Amino acid sequence: MTLATIFCFIAWLEVLFFVNPLGTGLAGFILFYLSFFLTFWGIFSIIGFLIRYILRRNRFAYDQVKMAFRQGFLFSLLLISSLILQSHGLLVWWNMLLLIGLLAIVEYFFLSLKHKDGVTQ
Repeated sequence: MTLATIFCFIAWLEVLFFVNPLGTGLAGFILFYLSFFLTFWGIFSIIGFLIRYILRRNRFAYDQVKMAFRQGFLFSLLLISSLILQSHGLLVWWNMLLLIGLLAIVEYFFLSLKHKDGVTQ
């Protein structure tokens, strides 16, 4: 996971320094946001796993990685969505509140699938 994050960070830096945003079309922006998303997905996943591993050593690492990966995805999606909204001038507090609420509902859905009738599946 760390190696993939490093590769994504290098790809993001290459896009940042070698792609002209004025000269490229949609492909340049897609590459920028995709590499930025993957980089932060990895960073948030690693940080989430390390925090879980330190605080909950008695749980399986697989469960901790799975949860950290999912929440890293959601945090990265929040970050990239915020950047895209800001680039179009649409980032206002109620849009952020709706986006955070939507992602909280998605996380609650995954947590409710895991804990059915008080038993972990």
